[in-house]
Amino acid sequence: MRENLLEIKNLYVEYKSDKGITGEKQVIHAVNGVDLTVRKGEILAIAGESGCGKSTLAKSIIRLEPAKCGQIFFNGKNVLEMNKFELKNYRKHAQMVFQNPYASLNPKMRIIDTLKEPLKINTNLSEIEMLNIIKEKSEKVGLDIECLKLYPHEFSGGQRQRIAIARALVLNPDLILADEPVSALDVSIQAQIINLLRELKNDYKLTFILITHDMSVIRYLADRVAIMYLGEIVEFGKTSQIFINPKHPYTKALLSAVPKIDGSPQERIILEGDLPSPSNLPSGCKFHTRCPNCMDICTKCSPGETQIFEDHVVKCFLYMRLNTRL
Repeated sequence: MRENLLEIKNLYVEYKSDKGITGEKQVIHAVNGVDLTVRKGEILAIAGESGCGKSTLAKSIIRLEPAKCGQIFFNGKNVLEMNKFELKNYRKHAQMVFQNPYASLNPKMRIIDTLKEPLKINTNLSEIEMLNIIKEKSEKVGLDIECLKLYPHEFSGGQRQRIAIARALVLNPDLILADEPVSALDVSIQAQIINLLRELKNDYKLTFILITHDMSVIRYLADRVAIMYLGEIVEFGKTSQIFINPKHPYTKALLSAVPKIDGSPQERIILEGDLPSPSNLPSGCKFHTRCPNCMDICTKCSPGETQIFEDHVVKCFLYMRLNTRL
C-alpha cells in the first residue's frame, strides 16, 4: 500500500456570514468533522453539489481558509500548527489550480512574469535558471514560449488554465489541488485539460486532489473518490467500487445523472428539496431531509462509518442495519 502524503483528522471550518433579516450574524458550517487520507501518487476526487464544502476543504488544506479545529498532516507535519516560515516552505510542495483561470491571473502582468514570480519568492535561482524552468513547464503544458510575452486577456480560457497549471508546476510540488479545473471551459477543451492532468501526474509523480461535481471526469481520472454532503464525507472508496456498487443514497443520486458508456437507459434519481443551508444544519443524518429511504433513527442520530470493503466506507443507517442482518 502506498504511503499517505496527506492525512486530515476531524477537520471543522466555519464562517461568520453577513447580517441577515434578523440583524444577527450566522455561523456557516462549511466543513464538519472530515477525516480523509491522500496517498502519494494518486488522484483523489472530492465530489458533491455546489455548496457542499468541497472547495472550502481544499482551501483549508493549504491554509487559504482558517480551520476552526482539527489536524492536517502533510508528510507527518501538522499544517495548522506551522509558523510563517514553515508555511512558506509547505506551499512550495502544495499548490492550487483554481476554477476560474482568468480571475487567478494578474491582468497587469505578462505571463512570463506570472510564472517567474513564485520562483523569485521561493528560490535563489539565477535569471537563466528560472527561464529554463519556465520554458520546460510551459512546453509541458502545451504553451508556446513566444506567447509568454502576452497578457492574460490575450488568451483563451483553455490557454489560461494551462498557464495556471504551469504556474503550479514551476516549484515542482508534490501535491496539486485542482478546484473544478475544467468546469469553466468549453467541452472540447475540457478533454484536453483532463488528459494533460493525467499526463502530468505520471510524468512528475504528482499527487492530485481533484474538486469537481462532474462524475464523468471522476470516472476517467480519479483513483479514489470522496462523496461530500453538507461538509461531511458520506462515502469514500476506490472509484471503480463507488461507480459499480454505490451504497449511500446521495451517491446513487449523483451517479444516476451520469450517462452510461454503452448508451443504455438508466433510472434517474431525483432528490426532493434543495440542499439545506449550512447555517442551519439538519439534526441527525444531514441527508435525511432529502433521502428517499429516511428512517426514524436518521432524524435523531448521525450515522458512523460502515466498512463495505477494505477501502470502501459509507455513513448510512440503512446499510448499517442491512449489514447487521447479514
